[in-house]
Amino acid sequence: MLVKDLKQKTDKDLNKLLLTERDKLRSLKFDLAAGKVKNVKQSRQIKKDIARILTTLNQKNEEKN
Repeated sequence: MLVKDLKQKTDKDLNKLLLTERDKLRSLKFDLAAGKVKNVKQSRQIKKDIARILTTLNQKNEEKN
């Protein structure tokens, strides 16, 4: 997920995307505990995507104020 793509999205879209990514991370954690996941690096990528989304949301909120 690229930052320039995130900056073009609205706050509502970013919040939906954030919820989706958090759900992915939650289900991935359960699958990791059960031993179903082979790509362990995927959780790191999802966490980075969540951080990018949150950073973009915070920047947009600062610009409004």
